[in-house]
Amino acid sequence: MLSLLLVRCDAPKEISHSKTILRAPAYPLITIDPYTSVWSMTDQLYDQPVKHWTGKVQSLIGVIKVDGTPYRFLGKEEILLKGLVPMAKDEHWTGQYVHEKPSTGWERPEFDDQSWATGKAAFGSDGMKAIGTIWEDGEIWVRREFNYNRTDQKLYLMYSHDDDFELYLNGTEVINTGNSARHEQMIELDPDLLNEGENTFAAHCWDRGGLAYVDFGIYTDSDQQELFTQTANQTKVALSATQTLYTFEPGPVSLNVTFTAPLLMDDLELLSRPVNYIDYDVKSLDGKDHEVEIYFEMTPQWAVNEDNQEVIVESGTTGKVDYLKSGTTAQSILEKKGDNVRIDWGYAYLASAEEGSSLAISDYLTAKEAFLTQSVVPNTGKVTGRMPKTRPVMTFTQSLNTSDSSSGYLMIGYDDRYSIQYFGENLKAFWTQDSTTIEQALASAATNHEDLLQRCIGFDNQLWDEAVNAGGKNYADLCVLAYRQSIAAHKLTQDDQGNLLFLSKENFSNGSIGTVDVTYPSAPLFLKYNPDLLKGMLNPIFYYTESGKWTKPFAAHDVGTYPKANGQTYGGDMPVEESGNMLILTAAIAEQEGNADYAQAHWEALTTWAKYLMQNGLDPENQLCTDDFAGHFAHNANLSIKAIMGIASYGRLASLLGKDDIAEKYLSEAKKMAVQWEEMANDGDHYKLTFDKAGTWSQKYNLVWDKLLGFNIFPPEIVSQEIPYYLSVQNRYGLPLDNRRTYTKSDWIVWTATLADDQETFQKFIDPLHDYVTSTPDRVPMSDWYETPDATQVGFQARSVVGGYFIKMLENSSEL
Repeated sequence: MLSLLLVRCDAPKEISHSKTILRAPAYPLITIDPYTSVWSMTDQLYDQPVKHWTGKVQSLIGVIKVDGTPYRFLGKEEILLKGLVPMAKDEHWTGQYVHEKPSTGWERPEFDDQSWATGKAAFGSDGMKAIGTIWEDGEIWVRREFNYNRTDQKLYLMYSHDDDFELYLNGTEVINTGNSARHEQMIELDPDLLNEGENTFAAHCWDRGGLAYVDFGIYTDSDQQELFTQTANQTKVALSATQTLYTFEPGPVSLNVTFTAPLLMDDLELLSRPVNYIDYDVKSLDGKDHEVEIYFEMTPQWAVNEDNQEVIVESGTTGKVDYLKSGTTAQSILEKKGDNVRIDWGYAYLASAEEGSSLAISDYLTAKEAFLTQSVVPNTGKVTGRMPKTRPVMTFTQSLNTSDSSSGYLMIGYDDRYSIQYFGENLKAFWTQDSTTIEQALASAATNHEDLLQRCIGFDNQLWDEAVNAGGKNYADLCVLAYRQSIAAHKLTQDDQGNLLFLSKENFSNGSIGTVDVTYPSAPLFLKYNPDLLKGMLNPIFYYTESGKWTKPFAAHDVGTYPKANGQTYGGDMPVEESGNMLILTAAIAEQEGNADYAQAHWEALTTWAKYLMQNGLDPENQLCTDDFAGHFAHNANLSIKAIMGIASYGRLASLLGKDDIAEKYLSEAKKMAVQWEEMANDGDHYKLTFDKAGTWSQKYNLVWDKLLGFNIFPPEIVSQEIPYYLSVQNRYGLPLDNRRTYTKSDWIVWTATLADDQETFQKFIDPLHDYVTSTPDRVPMSDWYETPDATQVGFQARSVVGGYFIKMLENSSEL
């Protein structure tokens, strides 16, 4: 698909705009889809390089020169490190390894590893970065010997792992991650841990399922120095649903920079069309004339999965738009799949329709030096090479001589050509449905820019007012931060019958596509603003069953691994979870639309799942639920509620379709099961985690649908008992998921809070969650899985499930 970033050249109109100021864990900059999702992960926009949601650098640098003095305001130069003990991504290394637990002392240098196998790094799943030895499940122990000559330079330990990882250096533990998967993490290494001469690394990694990976090494600083060292003084950063706004004071002028993603859900072509805008304007602070020049720089990192892939950079013109584009020479369309994977097909674009601006292809250092000395970047023309040896950049420059104010814009785009593989067929993005070309998309983005800015501001104001009215200022902050993150974790396309497909990616979860128990928590955002998008999330699962490709009597978990939607790839089923989810969400769509036409079209599948829940839902056997990270367990009381809600939903749909006998049967059964549930789950002043274990508790967030859909199946006394009990066990940063651990899920906290009947109680759950978001030390796009005592991330980030925050707005609207 094509994604665009624009910075405007005419002074924008002054429009009242509702914005909020908060310290976000990460600030959205370019938010299009799972492959084009770029963030600032620091408080100051210039503190670190701009990064993809995975943490991988996708460099975008902005510099303003005022009266000859340069000030960097966006991004940061990426100075490449020098490998002393290189990782496999830079140079394959050889180590000893075993898959069975070795004897005591395996991590010590003197351990005898002669019986271990010898293999080349990296160790992991086929298709991942620089794999030398295939290892795809279970555990692995690796030892690596190396020589070291002492240096006075700083040392950095860099490592990649999937999943649990512990690393020892000469017998001393230096890394122990617990359950997480990260790539190219870096910490400063204590040189006293190293010996002059021979040294030993010893690593252990446990793959819990899905992808597997191990690689590690030692690096030091290179001799290269930064050129854009001076920064503009950032005075403010503010957020609205579709915009992130920064204000700077570079010397005697002020600079405003606004990133806008026009993700307006009432316009699906616009939602799909990957056009973001960045407006900037410059104003003199002292009333004097100042010579101002703007510089933006973008690298081919936007169009590769790994920095060492060969790329081509070239230029072109279409009408009034000049552009530069970059992509890999291989163009392996839709070949890669997985979680921590970026796109390496299609082309990234830097474009301008501005008179007086200049685009150039240049070398990484040459471009910066030229702008600093003469404000004109020499254009080398078409370049082909392999990064990082060849480091081309695409640059945009513009002169703004001003005594009052002036402004400008540039465009960044991404044309992915094909977006999703759907049961063997390669599909293009929704915006291409009328054979729209990249050139047309660029022209349309420029033509519609002013109108779209005003539409975005109007929507932002509406969302802010509704959120504040529903849940207060802190709640509105959460909704603002969730909006772009949730939408950009999806891709909008359609099948050959014209059915919408709005496919999610499980970011830093397992990379699944179209996951039902990701759709379920995400749904409130889309129910609120366009239920057709929720249908687009359910359609793949309905097709999977109705086509006969999925034959089990319950709903599938997913339809593949992003971007390949060819059938379930997750290792375990969630029978009650996914069947209940599909039934509840179909009923919510019917309630919002005032008819059950969508349910009628899928009645056979819904009937199959409802029957399954009737037989198996009241007291679920040992199985996973959406909180699968907590493991399998039986007699799950909250999962039982979901089954009962699913059965009631089917009864409601039958009633709307005039199937009165069926409606009576299923609604009556749901009420009967609710009575049994209350008896089995009652634990005095609260209700149990599992029916068979007294003294346990859990969030009963699935009860929210009894309230929102007006079933009133469960007695109100249940909520009246649960809410005070939750408040009694709540920690500093929120309510734990259940009694087993102190971690939680932020989306479920908002659902549980919505069970409260008054604003004051609702706020008691929301305020700690707000504190987590604004205090967490983990600077990543909002994680939904974190520790409630200290606000640290456990796992997951940039996921769509934060769309669940909007459930309170559903309660306060006329939709449900």
